[in-house]
Amino acid sequence: MHSAIFGPVIALIGWTLIIWLWMYFTRIPAMKAAGIDVANLTGGTGSDLKKVIPAKQQWPADNYNHLLEQPVLFYAICIVLALMDQGDNLNAQIAWAYVALRIAHSLIQVTTNRVIIRFSLFSLATIVLIMLTVHAAMAYWGVSLH
Repeated sequence: MHSAIFGPVIALIGWTLIIWLWMYFTRIPAMKAAGIDVANLTGGTGSDLKKVIPAKQQWPADNYNHLLEQPVLFYAICIVLALMDQGDNLNAQIAWAYVALRIAHSLIQVTTNRVIIRFSLFSLATIVLIMLTVHAAMAYWGVSLH
């Protein structure tokens, strides 16, 4: 099955992996600077690091976690739309808008971390996700606007 909506899905997964790399290229040097012996570290969690590394070095990890939260719903609704043969044209364009908003959200969070900007981008992305969900529901229940 080929559906245009898979492009945004692949792109957002790729972006998530880029943020994963960014997280490690930021976090490991910060851990070393904080005197943490990375090679011999046993146990602990990401939240433990918030106590010992600077906040700015934690921001990519926070964003990585965010990319594993709401986007899970995005992936699911995109697959549903593709399976219902509704993943092309408008829905694919809306999905690309979601990806663009999430990338913008990431870039803000890992650089300046201005909460009002992040919140605005998150809110817009949520509206876009709602649109995809409504389109899937309309297709499933046979509701048409024509």
